[in-house]
Amino acid sequence: MKSWFKGITRNVVLLGLVSLFTDLTSQMIFPVIPLYLTSVLGASAAVVGLVEGAAETTASLLKVVSGYFSDKTQKRKPFIFLGYGISSVIKPLFAIATFWPLVLGIRVVERIGKGIRGAPRDAVVTDSCDPKYYGKAFGFQRAMDGVGSVLGAIAAWLLLPILGYKDLFLASFWPGIIVIFFIYLVKEKKYEKVPESEKTTLRLSISLLPKNLKLFVVISAIFALGHFGYAFLLLKAKDIGFSDSNSILLYVFFYLVYTFVSIPAGSLSDKFGRKILLSIGFLLFALTSFGLIFANNLPSLLIAFAVYGIFYAMVDGVQRAFVADVAPKHLKATALGLLQTAIAITALPGGFIAGLLWDKFGPNATFIYGGTLAIISFVMLLFVKTKKIVTDELAKAEV
Repeated sequence: MKSWFKGITRNVVLLGLVSLFTDLTSQMIFPVIPLYLTSVLGASAAVVGLVEGAAETTASLLKVVSGYFSDKTQKRKPFIFLGYGISSVIKPLFAIATFWPLVLGIRVVERIGKGIRGAPRDAVVTDSCDPKYYGKAFGFQRAMDGVGSVLGAIAAWLLLPILGYKDLFLASFWPGIIVIFFIYLVKEKKYEKVPESEKTTLRLSISLLPKNLKLFVVISAIFALGHFGYAFLLLKAKDIGFSDSNSILLYVFFYLVYTFVSIPAGSLSDKFGRKILLSIGFLLFALTSFGLIFANNLPSLLIAFAVYGIFYAMVDGVQRAFVADVAPKHLKATALGLLQTAIAITALPGGFIAGLLWDKFGPNATFIYGGTLAIISFVMLLFVKTKKIVTDELAKAEV
């Protein structure tokens, strides 16, 4: 057991707890928002796609910027504090949203917090462990995220019939308070002062990133354009007759799978390479997409949600580990922010296209669209060069 957790440092554990409690409060409300929009506010699938896409796109515009300023100032914690603070305070305001544009506005502001904190937090993860454990460290961080998501979704399932939508939104405030305590305990690395000659503008910093990394970011963005997300899996469950509460249970099942697979997936990427895991992940999403066309009962939906959970675990943390492998040391937060920006900035057109296809041509059109882009991304990934991770012991031996 001790060797299984080797490489998981104190900071990684603390940031894992931050993710756990943040996602507990988030997933008390996020899985019910698509249901609230359609069941209570009478919104269409296109609106669901627009809300989810706009939220992620807003966050994306800040991720690379916050990453750049974190590198420039050599500070991480102020950005992490601010980002998580905004998200914790804004979530309960969903209780006052009585029409979908207000839901959109609150969702966007909440995601601003995510945009501010994401890259600096991931940079602390890379600062806090050996490069040979990046995959495991990000896998652990994503697994703790998953634990929080499972607990939050279960809370939503239990509390929604009792409290209703509005009181459930208000109750989401309290777990977020605990997050600030764990962030305070994180010890920020003392960075060497960046020489004036190495200080650059954001545009120049991005231009200095390796071409192979930028190609990978483009591929990740193309894949994200077709990644329609869990909201449409929930809509599929409703489409074949599941109640809102039972749909949330399927969401819990998805996150349970994701949580259990995240750490093993990260460790496997440390051992066998990021590219192999990402390639399998892209193909699994394509399989999920095309499989949803034929899913019309509980067993087939369980399979679809399970495969989706495995795919998400294989891609989510491993993408970040890949970028951390190849990014220059003084530009890690910028590079991680660029990845997250590129992925999220395609969420708005991707989500809207997925919803529009659903409304105009039916659910199958959405799933064919997602599966096709996943296959295109898989083929493009074959042309990305991988970097061999050299351990400290091996590096010393070579010297």
